Amino acid sequence: MFRARISVRKLTSAFLAALALLPGLAIEQELQLDYRINEHIILIPAGQDHQARLETTVFQPNGPGPFPLIIINHGKDPGHPNLQPRDRFYHMAHAFVERGYAVMVPMRQGFANSTGYYHDHGCDMTANGYTQAEDIVATLAYAREQSWIDADHIVVAGQSYGGLATVALGTQDLPGVRGLLNFAGGLRDDSNGCGWRSALVSAFAEYGAQNKVPSLWMYGQNDSLFSPELVARMHDAFEQAGGHAQLVEYDAFKRDSHGMLASRDGEKVWLADTMKFLQRVGMPTRVVYKVPEPPQPQATNFAGIDDIDAVPFLSENGRRAYREYLTKMTPRAFAVSPSGAWCWAEEGEDPDARALATCSAKSDKPCRLYSVDENVVWNPDLAEKAAVTASNTPAPVGPGDGAVGNAAGMTAAN
Repeated sequence: MFRARISVRKLTSAFLAALALLPGLAIEQELQLDYRINEHIILIPAGQDHQARLETTVFQPNGPGPFPLIIINHGKDPGHPNLQPRDRFYHMAHAFVERGYAVMVPMRQGFANSTGYYHDHGCDMTANGYTQAEDIVATLAYAREQSWIDADHIVVAGQSYGGLATVALGTQDLPGVRGLLNFAGGLRDDSNGCGWRSALVSAFAEYGAQNKVPSLWMYGQNDSLFSPELVARMHDAFEQAGGHAQLVEYDAFKRDSHGMLASRDGEKVWLADTMKFLQRVGMPTRVVYKVPEPPQPQATNFAGIDDIDAVPFLSENGRRAYREYLTKMTPRAFAVSPSGAWCWAEEGEDPDARALATCSAKSDKPCRLYSVDENVVWNPDLAEKAAVTASNTPAPVGPGDGAVGNAAGMTAAN
C-alpha cells in the first residue's frame, strides 16, 4: 500500500524523490526567525479539553494593533507528520504584513512540534477536511481573544491539504471571517482501492451544500496533483451544491504550480486576484508598511557563473553537483567549504541561508556562498578571513542545534 500526501515543499521539482536516495543528503537547519516582520512562535490550545498545543508562527507589524488577520494553513509532506518542519509561508506573510495584517501559520495536531495526534480518515476526503478544520477553529477562537487582533476582519487561507481544510471550515458560522483562500486545495491518496479524485469531488459537493463564507480558488495548469479537468469537477460540484467560489486557473508555473505559494516568484501569480477578492469582502489591501529588504550578497568578478573549474575546494563529485545546480531555477544558492563540503538549495524560503546551514552541518570548516541566482558572489579575501576566525574560535560545549526537515524547496549536500 502506498499513500501520498503532498504539500507545498514536496513539489518544487520532480528531482525530490530521487534526492532521498542520494548519499550525503543533509537535513536542513531551522531557518532563523525574521525580526524585520516580528516573527515569533506561540502555542495555541486545541483538541479535546484544549489539551493539545499548536506550534504557530506569527508575523505582525510593529505596534499594539489591532491588526486584521490572515491564518494560513499548511499541507502534508510524505512520511510521519511530526517529522514535518514548521511551515512559515514566508513570502505570503511578508506581503500581508506590508498591508498591516497579523499572520498566523498554525501547525495542526501531530505536525512538527505541535502536540496531540494526527487523525487520518483514509480515502474519506470529506472527513479528512472536516477533522483538519477543527484546529483552524481553535486558532480562530484563540485569535479573537487577543487584543492585537481585529476580530471583525479575518481571512483564512490554505494550500494543498490546508486548502481542503479551509474550504471545509467554510461550512461553519465564523464570526469576523470575511473570506477564504484556497490555493491548490485537495488531498491525494494512492493507496489501493482509493478513488481519491471522486472522493474529492464528493467532499467539495458536501462543503458547497453547507457553504457559508465566500472563497477564491487558485489552481495552476501544470499542477502535478490536481489536473484542470479535476479542478473543474471539484469547482462545479461545489457551486452546483450551492457554494460560492471564484475559480482562477492560471498558466503553468515553473516545473509544478502546486508549489507556487512557496516560491519567491509566486506573488506575481496570486497577489492581484487575491487583493481584488479581499477588497470585495471588505478586507484591507493597501500597502501601509515598508519592510526592509534583507541584505543581498554582492556579485563579484571572481568568475563566470558557468565556469565550473573556478569553483574552489570541490572534488569531482562536487563539480558534478555544481553542474547540476546550474540547471536549477532561481532563487537558488550554492555554498562551499575548504573541507570540500558543498550544498545547493533551490526555490522555497531563503535558499541562501538554507544552503549555508546545510553545508555547515556537513563541514568542520566554515562555509560561504559561492553563487546566488545568476551571480558569483565568492570573495576569496572574505573567505580566508572567515577561515582564520573560525580556527581561533573555541568549539562550543555540548550538543549542537538539532536539524529539522526540509524548509521548502530543494536541497542537496555533501
